[in-house]
Amino acid sequence: MLGNTPPNDELNKPYNPKNHEEKIYKMWEEPGYFNPDRLPVGADQRGNERGPASPKLQRPLRLVGDEARGESTRKTFCITMAPPNVTGSLHMGHALGYTLSDILVRFKRMRGFETLWLPGTDHAGIATQNVVEKELKKQGVSRHDLGREKFLEKVWEWKEKYGHTIIDQLKKLGASADWSRLRFTMDEGYVKAVETAFKHYYDKSWIYQGERVINWCPRCATSLSDLEVEYKEENAEWFEIKYGPLVIGTVRPETKLGDTAIAVNPQDPRYKNLIGQELEIETVLGPAKMKVVGDPKVDMEFGTGAMKVTPAHDAHDFELAEKNNLEKKQVIGPDGRMTALAQKYAGLTVKEARKQIVADLEKKNLLVSRKPYLHNIAVCYRCDTIIEPLLSKQWFLKMKELAQTASDAVKNGQIKFHPHNFAKTYFDWLDNIRDWTISRQIWWGHKIPLDGVSDVLDTWFSSALWPFAALGWPKKTKDLERFYPTNVLTNDRGIINLWDTRMIFSGLEFMNEKPFSNLIIHATVMTREGKRMSKSLGTGIDPLQLIEEYGADATRFALIWQTMGGQDIKWQQESLVAGKKFMNKIWNATRFVLQRTGNSKFEVRSLKQTQISENKDVINKFDVTKKTVTDLIESYEFGPALHLLYDFFWHDFCDKYLEQTKKLNDEETGSTLLYVLTGSLKLLHPFIPFITEILWGKLPVPNKKFLIIESW
Repeated sequence: MLGNTPPNDELNKPYNPKNHEEKIYKMWEEPGYFNPDRLPVGADQRGNERGPASPKLQRPLRLVGDEARGESTRKTFCITMAPPNVTGSLHMGHALGYTLSDILVRFKRMRGFETLWLPGTDHAGIATQNVVEKELKKQGVSRHDLGREKFLEKVWEWKEKYGHTIIDQLKKLGASADWSRLRFTMDEGYVKAVETAFKHYYDKSWIYQGERVINWCPRCATSLSDLEVEYKEENAEWFEIKYGPLVIGTVRPETKLGDTAIAVNPQDPRYKNLIGQELEIETVLGPAKMKVVGDPKVDMEFGTGAMKVTPAHDAHDFELAEKNNLEKKQVIGPDGRMTALAQKYAGLTVKEARKQIVADLEKKNLLVSRKPYLHNIAVCYRCDTIIEPLLSKQWFLKMKELAQTASDAVKNGQIKFHPHNFAKTYFDWLDNIRDWTISRQIWWGHKIPLDGVSDVLDTWFSSALWPFAALGWPKKTKDLERFYPTNVLTNDRGIINLWDTRMIFSGLEFMNEKPFSNLIIHATVMTREGKRMSKSLGTGIDPLQLIEEYGADATRFALIWQTMGGQDIKWQQESLVAGKKFMNKIWNATRFVLQRTGNSKFEVRSLKQTQISENKDVINKFDVTKKTVTDLIESYEFGPALHLLYDFFWHDFCDKYLEQTKKLNDEETGSTLLYVLTGSLKLLHPFIPFITEILWGKLPVPNKKFLIIESW
């Protein structure tokens, strides 16, 4: 018979996540449940669903790394966390990506896999150096005042003090990563991995030093790769200037001083007869001679169809100069000022020089026209300074063979993109790839391991090794043997080529094996109006504030609820409110079930055991929901899975079935209530882990373990 025993006093109070979430997280973390070496016995050894729960909570602890460990035939599942920068704090993109990973990790753990979510942090060369330099500036000190060694000491001090901030924030979100294996991309073992990778490429003659036009940030005083450059709209001016018998157009008349040729399309009937001729041209610096060269890349429809060639300040022009043996004149220096070759404009900033040159062009009647022009300018991805393309001696990694390897891995199905359309972004970059500028002129980072070289390596050079270096490579560790290749990676579309592509060719080059099988490119969280979220623009939303106000579960719910397959999420605060209401619904439903069942015996129900139609109906709907949700998670359809669970629990279970049970008063109904509620908490746990764990602890389940390590 159904009883009327009141539930635990705690359930009589409204649900308040602040009273529970920190406590629950410690209950998971302290016994080591995030560690695959400490998963409970009694799990199915094939990695399928586990059998009846064992009263034993833990198997003997196995030693990690190169130490001996107990062998297991259980199937493994591994995700390497996209390591956040030590300078970072949790933003909405982080919150979404890490929640998706945590859903998979919790799901696979409950499915009986030896599950490892391997966490870490990235040293973030330019970003971290900028942060520390800003701190020193407040004290009236520059890094050059300190010198390299003392400055690096300051960076390490800063990292020790603030570098763990985002890890603490991830814990608030509920991330069930194995913190005992936390890695940092500048720890001793990782330094060895970077040096080993560099030597491998160097010995193959794929690393070389050369002079080419690169992206230069005058503020950070370092080179940047093409992928570290961002673009923003600028209201500028378009100037058309007499060039002897021709007219050329430009938004940067200051670079005219470095022109050494004029390029036209060989098919352009206006100019093709001029190709090969040397023209007499009047400039602001006096008479000059310019050779006309043919280039099929010149757009005949853009501007006048004639293009100035500035080999020291444009990558395309540099290539033209190499083909046509043109002089390369660098008129802008690394400090962002005009060089001595600019003659009377030497020492001026770029903006100062532009203003003066335009005035001089007008005086000499060389300015044909000027008009407003909206265009995209390149800026440093860290400090927002306008990039100067400069001729510079740098270290490069040859990309031809590596790019082909990476391309083949996706074309032959070794690695799959989810959604598949993002493979186009991947192929577009690989098909047009240039050698990778791997040297940086900063101090914080992995120093290039060559005598006499003071540059450090691009941060992404070390990040590219993450899936195997984080597991101990170049040592042959047990973790590397056990968990590589990993299974899944999740991240935003913005780093497909910065990081994903480089991990793929690195894994295939060093491990002769793909680094992961499935790459989930999650949506980008935008403002309600569809604008980019940005703290500096005042359009950002802090997920930590949402967790503080609504709780981690409601925040996770809102993020996943809006993840329905689109490339962007236009943030809806209503989803957060809906998440909070859903937590209350689950809380109150559990209280109701415990009031109705009292001391009823819990037993696994099946349709064959059930006689009452209402019970048959809800069990049938639950079983169908469970199968569909399982399939959806396996297919990385997280939003649809949560929607289905929500609809079943709120409508089929609460609104309909709980109302029906008010007319029923028998043992079968009590058992059915408990069966469906416990099953629902299991299905909901990967999405909203805190409240489900709390409520699981209230239920009369025999041989009960923590929900995080229960069978699916």
